[in-house]
Amino acid sequence: MLKRFLRQSNTCQITTSKLAILGLLSLTLTACSKEEVKVKPPAPAVSVYSIKAQPIGGYREFVARTEAFKEADLRARVEGELIERHFREGSNVEKGQVLLKIDPAAYQAALSAAKADLSSRISGEENAQRNLKRANDLIDDGYISQSDYDRLTTEESQAKSAVKAAEASLEKAELDLSYTTITAPFSGRIGKVNYNVGNIVGPTSNPLATLIISDPIFVSFQVEESFYITYLQEHQGARTAKEAEFELSLRLPNNTEYPEKGQLNFSDTKIAQGMGTVELRTVFPNPHNIILPGLFVTLIVETLDKEEMALIPQAAVQENQQGKFVLVVGADNKVKQRHVVLGRRINAMWVVEKGVAIGEKVIVEGLQKVRAGVEVNGVIKHVDPLTGTISDINDKATNSAKANDANISPSAAVDK
Repeated sequence: MLKRFLRQSNTCQITTSKLAILGLLSLTLTACSKEEVKVKPPAPAVSVYSIKAQPIGGYREFVARTEAFKEADLRARVEGELIERHFREGSNVEKGQVLLKIDPAAYQAALSAAKADLSSRISGEENAQRNLKRANDLIDDGYISQSDYDRLTTEESQAKSAVKAAEASLEKAELDLSYTTITAPFSGRIGKVNYNVGNIVGPTSNPLATLIISDPIFVSFQVEESFYITYLQEHQGARTAKEAEFELSLRLPNNTEYPEKGQLNFSDTKIAQGMGTVELRTVFPNPHNIILPGLFVTLIVETLDKEEMALIPQAAVQENQQGKFVLVVGADNKVKQRHVVLGRRINAMWVVEKGVAIGEKVIVEGLQKVRAGVEVNGVIKHVDPLTGTISDINDKATNSAKANDANISPSAAVDK
């Protein structure tokens, strides 16, 4: 009996121990399960930009080409050896400044000969006039025949003509001599010289050099005939940007905006055959000679009548098979995908015609970490509209404060 009781007691103890262990494991698993439910991963942080508005007008871009305001090819008008050059290539020269000189020896000799010939012709004219005067005194008394009188009259007339011919020869000789000195027809900038001292040049030679004025500078472009006719109908008689209520600006080949504004200067009087276009010309100030003749540029025509439109950074725009889209962070901090219709590009910003509203927040950094429907922690950033550089709002405020203290622009404060 005692042995059976002891065995039963041991069995109960073992069973009790097993139950205790199982209960402990159950509690542990339950606790772990409850702990996993409570722990929530933090929302990924992304940089967002609060959409702002800017006055934007209707616009159109044209491929255009720059032309010098005034251009002159310097050519040799007489033949001879080039003996002097009085300018540095690429420098500015003044009107009337001596630029090149051709050997004048042959033309000085020709001038001397023309002067001598004129003197001889004048003497011959004076002798013919004296003979005719004597004949006039004798003709009435019958001491000279009519035929002799007619001969003397003819000789006097021929002598006069000979003097005039000699005067013309002298004038030509003087002109030829003057052509040996080549001067600047206007003040401007002179280019590369095509002939060095010692070369023989003449009227059939290529231009010796080219002189231009590039401030202001012309910008020519072409528009379709239908567009031009519509323009004339809407702006009858308008010939300037102010009258036509639009402004002209340029984008240079390095994709930067030219700071000066232009004006309409000229429109051709006919449609180009086979092209269906008409050529227009604008003029832009070029005080620093940044724009050179012959550049291909983009001419931007924008109306002065503008409306407030949303702008977003280029960094926020993505594209898929359905088109361009952005990721917007809503009021619940969840990401939403929005397809957008974009207008013109202004430096580092896109004009949005449809898809987002002013004040909404678009993601500009951290796009690879999120997708539609994910909750995020949006950190508002500042985006430089010119360069697209993304920075903290505090950094922008600090730069502005520095600029105000130093009485300089925020961009200058950043550079410092």
